[in-house]
Amino acid sequence: MLVLIAAHAAVAALLPALAPRAGRAVWWVAALVPLATLVWAAALTPGVLDGDTPVEHFGWAPSLGLEVVLRLDALSLLMTVIVSGVGAAVLFYGARYTSEGHGRESALLLAFAGVMLGLVTADNLLVLYVFWELTTVVSFLLIAGRGRTREHRQAAQQALVVTTGGGLAMLLGFVMLGETAGTYRISELVADPPDGGYVPAALVLVLVGVFTKSAQFPLHGWLPAAMVAPTTVSAYLHAAAMVKAGVYLTARLAPGFADTEPWRPLVLTVGLLSLVLGAWRALWESDLKRVLAYGTISELGLLIALFGYGTRNSALAGEVMLLAHATFKASLFLITGLVEHHTGTREIGRLSGLGRRRPVLLALAALAAASMAGLPPLVGYLGHEAYFDAFWNAARQGPGAGEEWVLAALVAGSTLTVAYAVRYLWGAFASRPGAEPTPQEDPGDRAPGMAVPIAALVTATVALGVWYPGTETLTEPYADRLPSPQKPYHLALWHGLSPALGLSAAALAAGLLLYRLRPALAALRERAPRAPDAQKGYRRTEQGLDRAALGFTRRTQVGSLPVYLTVLLTTVLVVPGTALLLRDTPFTAPPLWASAIQVPLGVVVLTAAVTLARVRRRLSAALLAGAVGYGVAGLFLVQGAPDLALTQLLVETLTLVIIVLVLRGLPAHLGPRRARPRTRRLRLALSAAAGTLVALLAVAASAARRDPAVSAYYTEHVKEAGAHNVVNAIIVDFRAMDTLGEIAVLLVAAIGVGALILLPAGAREAAGAPVRSRPPAADRYPDTARWGVPQDRWLPEAENMPAHDRLIMLEVVTRLLFPSILVLSVYLLYSGHLRPGGGFAGGLVAGQAFTLRYLVGGRIDVAFAGRVDPRVIAGAGLALAATAGLAPIAFGGEPLATALPSVTLPVFGHLELSTSVVFDTGVYLLVVGVCLKLLAAMGPAQAPVEEAPRPSGGEPGGESGGESGGAGQSVPSDAPGSRGR
Repeated sequence: MLVLIAAHAAVAALLPALAPRAGRAVWWVAALVPLATLVWAAALTPGVLDGDTPVEHFGWAPSLGLEVVLRLDALSLLMTVIVSGVGAAVLFYGARYTSEGHGRESALLLAFAGVMLGLVTADNLLVLYVFWELTTVVSFLLIAGRGRTREHRQAAQQALVVTTGGGLAMLLGFVMLGETAGTYRISELVADPPDGGYVPAALVLVLVGVFTKSAQFPLHGWLPAAMVAPTTVSAYLHAAAMVKAGVYLTARLAPGFADTEPWRPLVLTVGLLSLVLGAWRALWESDLKRVLAYGTISELGLLIALFGYGTRNSALAGEVMLLAHATFKASLFLITGLVEHHTGTREIGRLSGLGRRRPVLLALAALAAASMAGLPPLVGYLGHEAYFDAFWNAARQGPGAGEEWVLAALVAGSTLTVAYAVRYLWGAFASRPGAEPTPQEDPGDRAPGMAVPIAALVTATVALGVWYPGTETLTEPYADRLPSPQKPYHLALWHGLSPALGLSAAALAAGLLLYRLRPALAALRERAPRAPDAQKGYRRTEQGLDRAALGFTRRTQVGSLPVYLTVLLTTVLVVPGTALLLRDTPFTAPPLWASAIQVPLGVVVLTAAVTLARVRRRLSAALLAGAVGYGVAGLFLVQGAPDLALTQLLVETLTLVIIVLVLRGLPAHLGPRRARPRTRRLRLALSAAAGTLVALLAVAASAARRDPAVSAYYTEHVKEAGAHNVVNAIIVDFRAMDTLGEIAVLLVAAIGVGALILLPAGAREAAGAPVRSRPPAADRYPDTARWGVPQDRWLPEAENMPAHDRLIMLEVVTRLLFPSILVLSVYLLYSGHLRPGGGFAGGLVAGQAFTLRYLVGGRIDVAFAGRVDPRVIAGAGLALAATAGLAPIAFGGEPLATALPSVTLPVFGHLELSTSVVFDTGVYLLVVGVCLKLLAAMGPAQAPVEEAPRPSGGEPGGESGGESGGAGQSVPSDAPGSRGR
């Protein structure tokens, strides 16, 4: 199972690179993976249906209840067949349907198939949640497409917000269930469900996640909005995969919790409301995809009600309808795409006469719509008969959940389903009286290829109905796990004259009559009060939150750094200060210093900090801030922490250089003081009090330690990580999970900073920021910085600079130092396990080498030196670190575990290696990529702007920032005195 999930991810990662050469063929390559999964599932089907349950177990963080456990039982098998079978059909269809973006779209759909496979086989609540949220992320990317229209972006955002909000509620419910039961294993939780305590609240939270993911009333608005996505996305995500996640979770938990309040009333109420309201809304839509979208909401409500009811017969009906919905709804979505391909429209009012010209397509659509309406001998009919029989008998001897009303809602929903099925079929293919046939576009050679997957799905909906013994064999094992208050129901096309048959016939006749009376109902509908619209409700909620946030921000974000610092420092004084006063441990004053060298270093830090608060020149303030950092690095070194000292030194140096570069575009002096002397004295007192309090808290916290420090464990077990350097072993081994998260955050932060620096001019003007030119994408990574272009001189861009701007001595020194610094960075990377250094320190050293190159040659010469897009370098680093962390799973180990292989080589002799070096190399690459990205984003340098007039008549002290501005006017990069970068 894990191998198949990894195969989905690996092939999806390769498809964008294959697309430029393979074109549409990447869709066929992608389709082979779910097709192979379907074959694998078919091979395991006999054993699983006989009771075998393959399980794969991988440790992750067992102490936190986080274990990667994959389990294939009858329900997971059924979902795997749906996910892989429909996925393969959609991907084959996409090869002919999609005209652009083959690599991106096929990769995302394949990745989604892999995520769904992980979701339906996960046997741990937390692992299931991870896959659950991954479906949200991938669906956001699929719905948004390339983000070319506002409609796409808004639909994707709405789906993301609604489903993520529900997912967070569900996560809280999972944690409550897991902690109450003492296990996060789903199979154990269902076999021995907890009761009482937090369980009812936990179930409500879990069901909130179910309802948002499966688009249930009143949280359904995101699904119709998502119909802006391509047909392939709608057919897969919104018929077979994403929206089925909520149905699957309901079915998974129902055997254990169906009898726990308030499970059954809640799922029946929400599910049946969605069934009726969704079908009613589908009857009035004019866009074929929106007809199917509201129909999907209706059918998902039906499925949740059937599975959530929690009896054997209702679950059997739910499984049959699950298969039926996957086949007929996916085929109808694909048919809609082909209709649009032929005619250029999905609007029912503009379609006429298509059935006569495309009889094969009409026949396929008729069979799929007939299954949706519940006509024999199709699988939809089997499902309708099953749930009518289940609730007819339950109404007489059920557990007392209002089964009569449930049965009435099922009949009403089925009636409306028949009506909108006829509307879809008639609207898409009928010839309208007096209307000209819809003009057809030239289908080229793509239409036959698009029809083949549709035919396969329609064939499945027929075969599953005709071959009902096989359908029952596939669905019975899960259903038999649930209680059966009534006589067990068995699938058949003919049960004689039964109440279920009468209800099916009544729903069919009423649905046809309802469609015939639709024009008269339309007039009544126009005069009736409008029901609340979910989409309008979402937009109004969104606008209300925006207004509330804006009002709150206006009152709290006043644009003054001193005010913000005052609030923060006051909070520090009040909250931790109260804890310090109420402490129950004696306060022991520490020694003022451990060695004499700490005294001058402390004096340097304090002197620089005090002077920093009084200087008026920006450059002086930056240098003094650097002095504080260097002094702290010295204290680290004296204290015996060379790794911390090295990292502090490198970060301080790189930060100082970047600040100095930024200061070139700002006035030399800070703005005039605006605070009154009394206010300044208050701020001074507040700052001194906060600093003193933090120092006292540090001392008190050290004295209050009761348990032994974890540092002893690290020093005792450092050899197990194959290291001598404890700090680096902590970073890449003991706390590697933290490091992986931190470098991911670093990458996201770098992307955000780069986006802000390269903010379009209009947005910068609106924000009141100085406007600077944004180089075109081709200029940020110029064609000259490519492997195939020869470089015949050092710093070629320097020749374009004015003579008075060139620093010849620095250019010569850079030519010597640049490769030497890079070699030093690599040395620090690979020596970090044994002595001070490591990937982060090495990456910072390499970043300083490129910064030096930037100073003498500019952005273009940095691109010469880097050769590769910084985004690729940073992304490759994160991918390498993640791969190194996950690789042990393939060998039966725990994630992020370190292996210590040893080899004997000629000349070098016996070598002891550590796989954590691979992880550290990923950190190194990411840091280098981030540095290059920031340098590339800085673009052309700006000449110093005219400085603001210095304040007169005051002492040199005062505020060093905050309320004063200082942004000057930008100047062209080719102006006298500027140096183009």
